[in-house]
Amino acid sequence: MPEVLRMSGKQCLRVCVIPRAKREDSYRNNQLYLRATIQYVTKHLAGFVDGTHDIIRHTNTSTTHLARHGNGGQGELPYVGITKDTCSVSSDVIGKDILLIDDLYTKTVNIDEDCIQALLDKGARSVIFYSIGKTLSRF
Repeated sequence: MPEVLRMSGKQCLRVCVIPRAKREDSYRNNQLYLRATIQYVTKHLAGFVDGTHDIIRHTNTSTTHLARHGNGGQGELPYVGITKDTCSVSSDVIGKDILLIDDLYTKTVNIDEDCIQALLDKGARSVIFYSIGKTLSRF
């Protein structure tokens, strides 16, 4: 994260996390370790502000990696605008430079891109996306 901040040329980044596919109350605490870890690290590094609860899912969506096998659960598959339709985005992002983090990036799903657009539409000044991993294409 410090390297991302340095490369951005910004003084401060508000750190947000891509929300899980289901409503917050459907997960056990041990299923929310990614956000908790990012929140912990953010609070201990200079130049970062905790925005890990700025994007909260209020309506279930299909879990994309399970949907391919018919086990995605209830909710819509990704579409343009799904973040704004199924999440609350805090007004704390308005005018802020955002570092948006996800665990995995899958090029063909577009969840991350949709979330970036939702932050910009809400009034974020800029959004830098960082993924910890990337799904490899099978083709």
